[in-house]
Amino acid sequence: MCGTCGCGDDDHITYQKPTDHQHGHSHLHHHGPLAHAHFHSHDGQQLHLADHNHSHDHDHIHPTGQFHDHHQEIHSQTVEIQRNILSKNDLEAARNRGYFEALNIVGFNLVSSPGSGKTSILERSIKEKGTEWQCVVIEGDQQTLNDARRIEKAGAPVIQINTGNGCHLDALMVGKAVKKLNIQANSTLFIENVGNLVCPALFDLGETKRVVIISVTEGEDKPSKYPNMFETSHLCLINKTDLLPYLDFDVELFIQTARSVNPNLEFIRLSAKTGEGFDKWYEWISLQRN
Repeated sequence: MCGTCGCGDDDHITYQKPTDHQHGHSHLHHHGPLAHAHFHSHDGQQLHLADHNHSHDHDHIHPTGQFHDHHQEIHSQTVEIQRNILSKNDLEAARNRGYFEALNIVGFNLVSSPGSGKTSILERSIKEKGTEWQCVVIEGDQQTLNDARRIEKAGAPVIQINTGNGCHLDALMVGKAVKKLNIQANSTLFIENVGNLVCPALFDLGETKRVVIISVTEGEDKPSKYPNMFETSHLCLINKTDLLPYLDFDVELFIQTARSVNPNLEFIRLSAKTGEGFDKWYEWISLQRN
């Protein structure tokens, strides 16, 4: 479980007790011939499986001398706990969205794994369209001002949010950052989220659209490994296409895998280094702004 955001305690947690071994924080108590498992949740609560999965593995010899092995099969059980801990974030996201709509601000939440090229894509976009679109940027990282300095040098107002141990931005952070930036009406807001394909998928920031960025140096199976991120995104940028001649990355297989997760997901192939595909990226942004 993430100790900062509590995403392990989101609205759907599953504790599993496989038949062959234990996962997570569980342990067996042996009370004579009976064994039962206690599962401890991260909020201090202790969950007892209803059937206790008793394993009667005891042997005895009848007076006749016959030997009997009494073995009862251990059955796995799944316990589901559902609760909405994101309601506070959703409320803040709705406030952000209302603020953006009132000022005609279009916001893009850029999400990806580390090293996909989010900042490089932003740099090029700002240099070429920053003035026309009145671009402003919120940078999210655990530490350093490195990316914020790059964006400022490219020519856009920027604020850095350092999350410390946090693995994502949330709506409250974005709301505070927006006020510090004093964003003007009709602006285009880019939110570069913390590099992480897991937790950011759970947190609505109030954005207009969510854009997931994948580089061709990653695997084609990313959508099946991290389905929530691809399910909740509107556009997928396939970056670093200039490296395709040197890699085994199968673009069509990746798109097929992603569409099996989200049939409505759009795709643009581009290279932040060469500029390939940026005309389509700009066209897509312009459609969201109009």
